[in-house]
Amino acid sequence: MSFGQFFNILWVRRGIIFFSTFLCLLGAMVVIVVVPKRFVATTSVILDIIKPDPVTGDVISSAWARTFVKTQTEIITDYRVAGKVVDALGWTTSPDWAAAYAQRPASDHSDFRRWLAENIIDGTDVKLTEGSNILEINFTSNSPERARTVANAIRQAYYDQTLAFKREGASRNALWFHQQAEKLREQLTKAENLKSAFEKQNGIILEDGTNDTDSTRLKALASSAAAPAAAAAGVATSPMATQLAQLDAQIASASQTLGPNHPEIQTLKQNRAILAAAAAKEVSAARSAMGGGAGPSVDSQLSAQTSKVLAKRDKVYEAQRLASDVMVLRDQLNKISTRAADLDRDAQSTETGLTLLGDAVAPDSPAFPKKGLVIGGALGAGLAFGVLLSLLLELMYRRVRTADDLGLIGLTVLGVMPLDQTKAKKRGVMYWLGLTDLFKRKKVATAAG
Repeated sequence: MSFGQFFNILWVRRGIIFFSTFLCLLGAMVVIVVVPKRFVATTSVILDIIKPDPVTGDVISSAWARTFVKTQTEIITDYRVAGKVVDALGWTTSPDWAAAYAQRPASDHSDFRRWLAENIIDGTDVKLTEGSNILEINFTSNSPERARTVANAIRQAYYDQTLAFKREGASRNALWFHQQAEKLREQLTKAENLKSAFEKQNGIILEDGTNDTDSTRLKALASSAAAPAAAAAGVATSPMATQLAQLDAQIASASQTLGPNHPEIQTLKQNRAILAAAAAKEVSAARSAMGGGAGPSVDSQLSAQTSKVLAKRDKVYEAQRLASDVMVLRDQLNKISTRAADLDRDAQSTETGLTLLGDAVAPDSPAFPKKGLVIGGALGAGLAFGVLLSLLLELMYRRVRTADDLGLIGLTVLGVMPLDQTKAKKRGVMYWLGLTDLFKRKKVATAAG
């Protein structure tokens, strides 16, 4: 089928197309007049899901952003928020709403406040603006002023409920942490008392929580005992010791060629004896200075202190264990007390992570029905239905209308006769609607019967 034949069919059936379009337009006008107008008011809040919380420093990761937005949407359409809106607007005392509630279906057993809240939830729509953190709160009503008032009330109730959730959660957690802190404080007191009693009973004093005084003194004595050896080593490497070594080398070299009674060897030996006596006095003076004079020697004191430390080793280990328990409990108490203080601060915070934008305004035009959209849709639907109906009738009652139609069945065209316009006009409405062939078929069938 060529485009010419297609448009010829539409032209022949133009009445059907016109009639269907007219009916759709008529239906659209009825919808515009009869259907109640619905007005949508919009208000917005910014979700601070990127910047950190100013109190806790927490940041919502992008992986959880979608879940967070879904959670906020559910909160806005929750009964708690809707109930706050009902109370804020005073609908529970409105006689108009009371009359509407009395006319509800018999199957609805909800109380008055919940019924009002369900009406608010049904008219609320929440969506996230694409590519931003702005959450739009839309409310639909048959009154533009009511739509504006309720939208603003929903946003404020959502803000208050978010703050209440945050404070309730922080207060509940803070109470638990305070209880744990009290338990740890009692355990710490018991551990400190046990540690003090053990130290007094066994005469052990831990200076820094790990080392006792006897072990500290043992280390000091060990360092003192090593000092004289170091001093003697220092004397051994002094210039006097070097001179003694040189004299010994000269005596050994001269003894290879001279006899032991040779005057030169005798002189070298006398010089060495004098130098050795001086070196011995220097070493003795150094040892006397490190030894502290009269009294027990450092070695004896070191030996006695070592025995004392070894005798108390098991008790020292037990004291160190008790001290370690005290340190662990004290560290846990500090951490829990710090966390409890943070939660106490959160429980008094006014930060919700929400930023309120401008208030909603009363819409000038209804969101539904939109006249232009309804009329345009009716025109499109009417034309499409008329075209489809025309093609369907043409398929059911196919006729030869032009010379080209004969070519489709393989017939040769011998001539074309013009249409008598006078007879065509007499065919009336059925002709213009493209239904003449349908009624002709019915007449033929009747005659044949």
